[in-house]
Amino acid sequence: MRAEFGIDGMDCHDCARHVQAAICKLPGVQRADVLLGAEKAIVEADTEIDREAVAAAVRGAGYRIRNLDGRGPRDGRDARQGERRRAARGGTAQAGAEHREETGAEREPSREDPAEFTRRVLTVVGLVFGIVLFVVVVGEWLGVIDRITDEMPWPLGLALVVAGGFPVFRNVLRAAVRGRVISHTLMTVGTIAAIAVGEWATALVVVFFMRMGEYAESFTTEKSRRAVRDLTALAPARARVLRDGEEQDLPIDEVASGDTVVVRPGEMIPVDGVVSAGRATVDQAAITGESMPVERGAGEKVYAASYATLGSLRITAEQVGESTVFGNVVRLVEEAEAKRGRVARIADRFSAYYLPVVLVIAAAVVLVRGDVLAAAAVLVVACSCSFALATPIAILASIGASAKRGILIKGGSYLERLASVDVVLLDKTGTLTLGEPRVEQVLGFNGVDSHAVLELAAGAERYSEHPLAEAVRRHAASLGVTAAEPAEFSALPGRGVQAVIGSDEILVGNRAAVLGAEPLTPETMSAFAELERVRELEDQGRTVVYVARNGTAVGAVAFSDSVRPEVPDALDGLRALGLHEIELLTGDNAAVAGRLAEDLGLRYRAELLPEDKITAVRDYQAAGKRVLMVGDGVNDAPALAQADVGLAMGAAGSEIALQAGHMVLLRDDWAMVPEVVGIARRTMRVIVGNIGFTTVYNIAGLSLAALGFLPPIFAAALQSLPDLGILANSSRLLRTRAGRPETRG
Repeated sequence: MRAEFGIDGMDCHDCARHVQAAICKLPGVQRADVLLGAEKAIVEADTEIDREAVAAAVRGAGYRIRNLDGRGPRDGRDARQGERRRAARGGTAQAGAEHREETGAEREPSREDPAEFTRRVLTVVGLVFGIVLFVVVVGEWLGVIDRITDEMPWPLGLALVVAGGFPVFRNVLRAAVRGRVISHTLMTVGTIAAIAVGEWATALVVVFFMRMGEYAESFTTEKSRRAVRDLTALAPARARVLRDGEEQDLPIDEVASGDTVVVRPGEMIPVDGVVSAGRATVDQAAITGESMPVERGAGEKVYAASYATLGSLRITAEQVGESTVFGNVVRLVEEAEAKRGRVARIADRFSAYYLPVVLVIAAAVVLVRGDVLAAAAVLVVACSCSFALATPIAILASIGASAKRGILIKGGSYLERLASVDVVLLDKTGTLTLGEPRVEQVLGFNGVDSHAVLELAAGAERYSEHPLAEAVRRHAASLGVTAAEPAEFSALPGRGVQAVIGSDEILVGNRAAVLGAEPLTPETMSAFAELERVRELEDQGRTVVYVARNGTAVGAVAFSDSVRPEVPDALDGLRALGLHEIELLTGDNAAVAGRLAEDLGLRYRAELLPEDKITAVRDYQAAGKRVLMVGDGVNDAPALAQADVGLAMGAAGSEIALQAGHMVLLRDDWAMVPEVVGIARRTMRVIVGNIGFTTVYNIAGLSLAALGFLPPIFAAALQSLPDLGILANSSRLLRTRAGRPETRG
């Protein structure tokens, strides 16, 4: 059993871990992932999930449950909010330019770069921080703070501390009751220590900066997860469906596969399906990240959450709701936060052990030096919150910003792996090439004419999804050749297809499948004189498939395909990143693969079956290499799953690609391949910088405090500095515009 619950009130990753621990203690719960970015919990249990018990656990942890039906946040509040927004605009019923302008505004809530906006807010927070720090330092130097402390009654000072820090103290107390330590626990201990030694002004400064740091963190986290919210807000809420000859405006949950959906100019397409009538210019930015719209007409595929900006459509629904490509993308982006890398886990363990270490240092200062104020300063200056922030805030920012560009990253662990890949392995058809081959020539052997060969090939390939099969069918249709209906059909992965047409068994496949594994010999050539022409075509880099009838080769079909125009520059971009081990893995023949590899400067392996590609990945991994596999996500699915990082190209419409790849490019743009590697490396540099900065800062602060060089009031003023530094550094990852490749440092 699996259920999702929306959760409100979580402001930091400690909050998410706290809720997760509470849910995991419930009877029958096998797994619980609490996602700060998506503001929800995903609960899996071996029995029916007790939703009331989950709600009670969340409330007991100090947070609010949003829904009890287990459908997930985007089915609840986010969908209702989107529906209310559409209703305010006139729903799906209104069209025209004004409507398009408004829908454009919804799709792009803010044209301002979130990184710049976040940085300005953090600059303001930093300015306030600096002013207060200056006041504290000057006030302490002039003795003003001491005089204020002496004049103000101690109970009043204590009341100010408790009132200012109450929300934080409450969460710390709730965690302590359950035997848990959170990042604010150490700050609370420092506050208590300051009050205990009569430094209530120090305690007040701690509370002030603690709340300021909490605000800055919640703001940056909110900006980081806004990409996820922008996605969920785009989820279609209603659809105009044609039933019994009448148009009905229905909730999306009531639309079924096979329904005819009507979309007017300026409206959102609410389902995945095929256009049955009409033509429109479609904005697919929500799916692929492309800024340029595309033309769609009868027989072509369209996707939910895209917009018909010009023209109207009638669409036969195929997938609805969470089963659409958009629904899958939203789900995977939301759940990416749960897949955490080694660096994140190390930071979590460090945070758990940090409090005891600090307490030991403070106790040692009292026992060795007898300096209670120095011990209080140790407790005050120690900042464990920065360790907890160092990794997740950067990961969340990268995943959210990448999703807006059409790059789907399924978890921080894959970013970490991608940053250190050594080898890049590439599929050919549909990956390096456009994947839209065209038939260049049809040859018949031993008296069989080319028309008959094409008829046999088109019939055998009738139900194949391979790009070569589509090219055969398209060519046959253009010549008026009718594809026969096969009585039986089966795909032979990496080899071809087999079908029974009439009383004949037809095999269409590569040379190994039809002619056997032996190379062409003079005897073979004398048997089929036409094979000389076939060899010439292969030497020219053409892809050739052979056609056999009842075990005898009767002809061949030659195809040509084009390399994606951006591939050469993208490969140069990968080499600029230090990735020089790049190899082509293809099921195509050696001549075709060799010509392409030579043109692109690649090593290659040809005539591979899917299991051979897995073997190639494993060979590199056995040699200690970390492998990036780039494929189209269908026949490459096993190799994508085996690789350290599987990058699926052009996944819009491919359920297999969405599931098999660890990362997914939602449009066929090779320029994004070096870009995503650069994103991963930049993210890891930010994380390492965050951890390094907070480590050096805490070591320096603890040392100065323990030796008596850092008075408690100064320690209080400085304890939130690492948080602001980490938040400012991580906010750089919110940028959504493409950057230049970053070389290996």
